[in-house]
Amino acid sequence: MAANADWRNSKEKGKRFWLIGVGALAALLVGYFALQRSSIVEGSIPEAPTFRVREGPLLISVTESGTISSLEQAVIKSEVQGQAQILWLIEEGKQVKEGELLVHLDSSRLEDQLIDQEIRLQNTEASFINARETLKVVKNQTKSDISRAKLEFQFAKEDLVKYTEGDYPKEVKEAQARITIAEAGMAQAVEDLQAKERLAEKDFVTRTELEATRRAYQKAELDLDLANASMELLQKYDYKREVAELRSDIEETEMALERVQLKASADIVQSEANLKAKESEYHRQQGKLDKFLEQIEKTKIYAPTDGLVVYATSSSSSRHGPMRRQEPLEEGQMVRERQEIIHLPTATSVMARVSIHESNLMKVKLGLGVRIKVDAIPDKSFTGRVTHIAPLPDAQSVWMNPDLKVYATEIKIDGDGSELRTGMSCEAQIMIEQYEKTLYVPVQAVYVVNGKPTVFTVEGGEIEERKVEIGLDNNRMIRIASGLEAGEEVLLTPPLDRAAVAEDVALDDSFVEAGPVPSDRRATPGEHDFRPQSVHPGQGGEGMGQMPSEEMRTRFENMSPEQREEMRKRYENMSPEEMQKMRQRMQGGQGRRGDGPPHQ
Repeated sequence: MAANADWRNSKEKGKRFWLIGVGALAALLVGYFALQRSSIVEGSIPEAPTFRVREGPLLISVTESGTISSLEQAVIKSEVQGQAQILWLIEEGKQVKEGELLVHLDSSRLEDQLIDQEIRLQNTEASFINARETLKVVKNQTKSDISRAKLEFQFAKEDLVKYTEGDYPKEVKEAQARITIAEAGMAQAVEDLQAKERLAEKDFVTRTELEATRRAYQKAELDLDLANASMELLQKYDYKREVAELRSDIEETEMALERVQLKASADIVQSEANLKAKESEYHRQQGKLDKFLEQIEKTKIYAPTDGLVVYATSSSSSRHGPMRRQEPLEEGQMVRERQEIIHLPTATSVMARVSIHESNLMKVKLGLGVRIKVDAIPDKSFTGRVTHIAPLPDAQSVWMNPDLKVYATEIKIDGDGSELRTGMSCEAQIMIEQYEKTLYVPVQAVYVVNGKPTVFTVEGGEIEERKVEIGLDNNRMIRIASGLEAGEEVLLTPPLDRAAVAEDVALDDSFVEAGPVPSDRRATPGEHDFRPQSVHPGQGGEGMGQMPSEEMRTRFENMSPEQREEMRKRYENMSPEEMQKMRQRMQGGQGRRGDGPPHQ
């Protein structure tokens, strides 16, 4: 039990010593930072680099590299479908005349397809001719069928008229005649029988003769009954039946005529449709044959005008920037449809093609003057004007590097340009503004504090925070519109407690070791809210958008003194070119410190 109590007491004593040590270390750190802040604010910074505000001429310009290109040129493209191999290619740099052969592409594949197409065309033509003759036969046959049906219909109508107006009255008369004859025979038989009976009573005739006379009477009576019966059958039954049959024949032949007409129309339409389809197929195959012939003709490309031969691969960088690389054009190479093969400059006027970075886009305007230096002619400079700025960034550059956005810009060079050749490298200095006398300081001397362009002046060993109005910059010097006077000294690096380090240095991997940034960190009273922001010239910081630099500031404040000192030395030892490259690398996601921008 005593051992356990001693162990607990020693543990509690160790815990107290540990807490006291941590508290003492924290107090020492707070005191150190407070002393460091006091010494920086109230004292001088003998080791900090400064710059004396200058007043004099200042040229604001944007310099970009590019290539020379003809102002007007004929673009020769492959018009052969698919891909084709170059069998022969004219020498680059040769001056050609209109109609001269430039390129000969392989046509063997097209010639094989042409033979197959000729066979298909012949088969299609035979089918077309057969359909055309079949239509003639169908039209002739349908005409004959319709004529026959019409004739049968006409005969049926005539048969009805013939019977009702001819045959039936005749049969009635014949029956009436038979009745009349039978009645006459009946009357004669009655007289004979009466006479014979009177003679038989007087025994003037024999019994046999009397019986014969009676039989003759009976026959005459039967004939009359038959004649009357025939008349009754004709009028009551035969006439109605015959008329019904004849009328049915009329209806049947009429419907047969309609069927024949409809069938004839359908046969003709079908034959005509078949002929039209065969004709369309024939013309389609003929068109394909003509297309193959045209494609074979296009395998030989001739010069549409006089000009100097320039391979498209040689001048592609002048239009798409240095990031675009293509295999040099040569014989045996495959080219695709619509691919540019040769450029033929058609005039002596030339232009320079450059790519303007998006950070300089607001500076460059149409009509600005340009001074151009050509690498091939180092002892001479040319002048020109900005004539075109692409509305969208170059797609090839964006595809290669999504963070790099450049805009193709064309500069028309004054003069005839007879000394210049397409593809020459050049450097274009676009003149933005030129001042005979103005104040300026290095771009790294201007910061944004609480949304305002700010510099830190040094006078008598004291540091003063000064709000200024800025103009454009030339990536080295920035114009000061107001807020400073010539001869004043400004710090090239800000006080560490008042400004976060520039974003391109703070994001360096070597300074990430400072450890995680506390999420609940807030600026203490008296501290300055320093955030890199966009500043437009002449606005004095109005309308500036905040950019997320709180994390950088708090990360910096959590660095050790050794890390801060190392960071400061590295930043001071950077050349303007190195600063410019790092800032351009950070463009797009980190914002800018000035329209120009000052820290670009």
